[in-house]
Amino acid sequence: MKFLKIAAIAIFCFCCSISFSQTDTTPDNQVTEYPKRSYTTTSVANLEPIKIDGVLDEATWDAVEWTTDYTQFEPDNGAAPTEQTKMKIVYDDKNLYVAFKCYQADPSTIEKRMGRRDDFPGDWVEINIDSYGDERTGFSFTASASGVKGDEFISNNGNFDGSWNPIWYLDTKIDDDGWTAEMRIPLSQLRFGKDDEQVWGIQSTRRYFRNEERSTWQQLPANPPGWVSSFGELRGIKGLKPQKQLEIQPYTVGKLDTYEKEPGNPFRDGSDTKLTGGLDAKIGVTNDLTLDLTINPDFGQVDADPGAVALDGFEIFFQERRPFFVENKSVFDFNVGGGADNLFFSRRIGRSPQGSAFGATTVFVDQPINSTILGAAKFSGKTQNGWTLGVLESVTAKEFADVINQDGSESETVVEPLTNYFVGRVQKDFNDNNSYVGGIFTATHRNMEDNLQFLHSHAYSGGLDFLHNWKDRKYYVTGKFNYSHVRGSKEAIEETQRSIRHLFARPDASHLEVDPNRTSLTGTGGSFEIGKGGGGNWRYGTGGNWKSPEFEINDIGFLRQADDIRQYTFVTRNFNTSTSWYRRANLRGNLSTAFDFEGNYNRIQYEIGGFVNYKNNWWSDFGAAHKPRIFTNTALQGGPRWRFNEENFWFFFSGTDQRKKLSFRAGHVNSQAKQDNFAFYNYEFGVRYQPLNTLSLNLDLEYSENPNKTQYVTTRNFNGDPRYITAAIDQETLSATLRVNYNINPNLTIQYYGQPFIFKAKYSDFNFVNNPIAEDINERVTLFNNDQITFEEGGYLIDEDADGATDYSFGDPNFAFVQFRSNLVMRWEYIPGSEIFLVWSQGITGVGDPDNSFGTIIDNQLLRQRPQNTFLIKATYRFVL
Repeated sequence: MKFLKIAAIAIFCFCCSISFSQTDTTPDNQVTEYPKRSYTTTSVANLEPIKIDGVLDEATWDAVEWTTDYTQFEPDNGAAPTEQTKMKIVYDDKNLYVAFKCYQADPSTIEKRMGRRDDFPGDWVEINIDSYGDERTGFSFTASASGVKGDEFISNNGNFDGSWNPIWYLDTKIDDDGWTAEMRIPLSQLRFGKDDEQVWGIQSTRRYFRNEERSTWQQLPANPPGWVSSFGELRGIKGLKPQKQLEIQPYTVGKLDTYEKEPGNPFRDGSDTKLTGGLDAKIGVTNDLTLDLTINPDFGQVDADPGAVALDGFEIFFQERRPFFVENKSVFDFNVGGGADNLFFSRRIGRSPQGSAFGATTVFVDQPINSTILGAAKFSGKTQNGWTLGVLESVTAKEFADVINQDGSESETVVEPLTNYFVGRVQKDFNDNNSYVGGIFTATHRNMEDNLQFLHSHAYSGGLDFLHNWKDRKYYVTGKFNYSHVRGSKEAIEETQRSIRHLFARPDASHLEVDPNRTSLTGTGGSFEIGKGGGGNWRYGTGGNWKSPEFEINDIGFLRQADDIRQYTFVTRNFNTSTSWYRRANLRGNLSTAFDFEGNYNRIQYEIGGFVNYKNNWWSDFGAAHKPRIFTNTALQGGPRWRFNEENFWFFFSGTDQRKKLSFRAGHVNSQAKQDNFAFYNYEFGVRYQPLNTLSLNLDLEYSENPNKTQYVTTRNFNGDPRYITAAIDQETLSATLRVNYNINPNLTIQYYGQPFIFKAKYSDFNFVNNPIAEDINERVTLFNNDQITFEEGGYLIDEDADGATDYSFGDPNFAFVQFRSNLVMRWEYIPGSEIFLVWSQGITGVGDPDNSFGTIIDNQLLRQRPQNTFLIKATYRFVL
């Protein structure tokens, strides 16, 4: 409790000091209203064509007036910007044209740094267009002073998705007044209705790099209740004909893999070659709805996943990186209660085969790394009357592993069945776009094989969701209801019941029981939240979520743990008016609890934190938490409910001005439990250096220690009863991530990604669980004495009753995991939408000696090992029909 008192006093004093220095005294219940601006455009279809060269010299631009009077959004909300901006918009039958004049008294101070597409380290200006007119959805087009393009799809009134890559045209120029940007946006890349006269929402934002300042065309309060709903209006759009998009993009890939030859193994002869091709297409079924198709897609240019190791038995979540699934993914998102849990997790499609071809007589196996996606189709969009629709259908191939047996015979083994995946999503806006209701349905069907009966044959999930905003979107209430149903063999359903996500076999769970005769499971989940999300300086809310014991969505979704009930309350105080020492800041606090469906009170956590962006653009992010109660149903991986000692943790991260050519960031996380039950010490350091406008380097280093006196090792049988073995563990992790970006021009880039990752785990002080929920760790476990435990080559022998006979044994759990992944990609967009990729990937994965130092492991397991190399050339051409 002393920790909580000190934390409460600290946050109160800090809050008071900032509050007293604030110049903005607007009451929280008062929302500053700004008049909605309007700009009138006109058609220039019969005038001189506009050439996109960044020079606004065509007489056609004189058909409309400039609009200006941008105002600061950050840091001094409502103030005049340091430098003003002007904008013009015209259109013809096929395109929307946008021109910007970004004034700058000293053009030499314009920051022309280049980055990859959708990355803007310098000056930029953008336009956001709500052509649906729904006040929730928009299209964003950004121009950097260096001529790099950025484009994002805006959903849910403020979620920006950079995976959207439309075809459009841009050029910029620097002159005596500052810099100009000229855009041509094909109307086929937008979505709009059939009305003869239309009103679109628009907003324009400029970043003035020198002062790290944002100014907007439509004035906004510091904490707008939504982004798209706050847009101004674009009028004068008459007689536009909806444009049905039709784009076809075939591709071809040549690939060479080289690796260390394995003597006697015909599957590992030192190299493999492959030539393949496929097709992507984008078809505008209507002006509102688009059909995306892919046949035999290739994702060879996608970055590898970062290194990670988990000892808790749970699957590690990795973000989707494949373009087909990333683009417009927000339509299909259906979070089921915080974290990564979602009814749809696209990485299930094309996953690594789940079967194994290894057997008692197997000598060599050639098993595919991923399941082949034969084809996929995605139908998505939003209609003029407020319906958001999404349908995704994909089929993955039956996968075989080639096998060579001891007698020299060859055979094939099915390791993944032919599988069909389906996702359907719908939402309907109403109440002047302040509310929506929606639903989702997913289905996974497998063409089952005899040796894959451990998989579900059918898996279904679905849900309903709603959101209601009121008081000018200042307050909200949202909720979801989810269900799941899986079917399969008795083997498959029993394996699901015993899995780490469900643990029906826990001996102390009176509400759970493994039924070996079941062939299906049906579960539910849901969430509810109500709070204040806009206006004023305060944000707060309260809510909860649940996942029943039988809830199972991992065939096409992602679920970490079922049998879980959570409650939370949070509050944030924003400080958005700059003072003499900061530009903006916030303080936040939350309380959360957890239960299971038996009614066990498993966890409570109090957390406080804050963020400060200082006047010199340095920043700090900090927080602390207290966990007086920590119980878990999964620590013993099938054993009884387990208690950890209460924990305190704090973190502090800070960094220098990210605008500088050389900038740094560093941070530390410190967590400790009573009686030294466990601890976590994490150290991070990052440096970014941009010596040239065309070259940037980023290096991030991370080191962590995670000692634990009661790390689960294994379960063994002792006199007919399960014996849960834990031990003290010293975990160390070291990783470094290097990114190098070189922009030859806005359309020709070279990117490098490399990450060595090392994980070491050393076990000692082996013990067995005595009373898993005892408050004192010495009552929770009992150490083996020297007469009870003996180490022999490869493992430990346990004579628990000290009668001279071995009662049980287990292997040596010490290990070190070593991985190196790198990717060097040259990308050339030789015409808009058409690209050539040259790729060189390297990979090393192995094991090391945990007794060695990191330096020795790096030398032996990384530098002295021959990596696997992949050389790939991929060419695409986008036909716009």
